[in-house]
Amino acid sequence: MEPGSSCPAQAGVQPSKTGVAIIVADTAWHRAVRHLERLSQRAARAGGGAGSIVLTSNREVKRLNARHRGRNKPTNVLTFESPVPQKNWGEIVLARETIIREARAAGRPVAHHLAHLIIHGALHLRGFDHEAAGDARRMEMAETRLLHRIDIPNPWRTK
Repeated sequence: MEPGSSCPAQAGVQPSKTGVAIIVADTAWHRAVRHLERLSQRAARAGGGAGSIVLTSNREVKRLNARHRGRNKPTNVLTFESPVPQKNWGEIVLARETIIREARAAGRPVAHHLAHLIIHGALHLRGFDHEAAGDARRMEMAETRLLHRIDIPNPWRTK
């Protein structure tokens, strides 16, 4: 998400006592990933946290992507900075159908791909970016290190 965009889906949602508010807006996520909330919490904490994680559908992500980025299509993950500058919460919004399709195409478990994208989003909230080649490499290395901490294999390693 572009810098300065604020949390649209759950404005005012604060982190839960366990760290991150997990909002399952599309209940089909429960069929796609076992222990969904626990995995989401672990990945968010590994990435440095977020205020909320919204697990939703392609339709909702497409709507947000069109409104906030001018791209009328779904994407796997969107991040929104906290509207309160002193708070480092932010919001990570994930599209179920896109993530499942990408995981299957890569031959990876959906849970692993979801964890990777939560960490990816959390790193964006911490100021990481991947527009330039060097920045992309630094972000990939950070993601790989953080995924390893939660026992998820390197997503860029070929089998």
